[in-house]
Amino acid sequence: MNGLNKGIGKVEVAVKWDPSPSGQTPTDLDLVAATYLATEPHGNPDYVVHFDSRSPDGTINLDRDSKTGQGFGWDEVMIVELSRLDSRYARVVVGVAIQQQTGRRTFVNVHNPALRIREGYTVLAEDDFGGVLGSTAATVAEFVRDSSGEWSFRPGVHGYEEDPASFARVMGARRES
Repeated sequence: MNGLNKGIGKVEVAVKWDPSPSGQTPTDLDLVAATYLATEPHGNPDYVVHFDSRSPDGTINLDRDSKTGQGFGWDEVMIVELSRLDSRYARVVVGVAIQQQTGRRTFVNVHNPALRIREGYTVLAEDDFGGVLGSTAATVAEFVRDSSGEWSFRPGVHGYEEDPASFARVMGARRES
């Protein structure tokens, strides 16, 4: 019956947060996705998708980008079409980075952050970043292609002490257990 398993095809990763209180600098969270080749699944990403970019083949798109958290509902939404991703890719890692232009900010400084990952109407994961409050960035999802070509989801929020540019370079590195 394994042949009937479709794996994960298309996911939506969404984050939201409340605006900073009046008189404080706005908080800006950014969704970031990195793709990794099958030949180097934990090396440098082949490409990175963030607020000013999209994937070369259109399979990863940031549909909504907020700089303040003043959106209606989910402030940033990224669509990842795994089923359309070229077979040379074996791994996609998605993360959230806090912009650091106005000084060091961690998730403890973000008002009511929330994360939701879903495929269609099925919620795969939800989180409030409570486990990474001292971090400036976090990976929130890992999608891995198996030898049959099917994608699976590896949940988990893992914190980092990186600025957004550095985070994009290290977010897919092999984590120590």
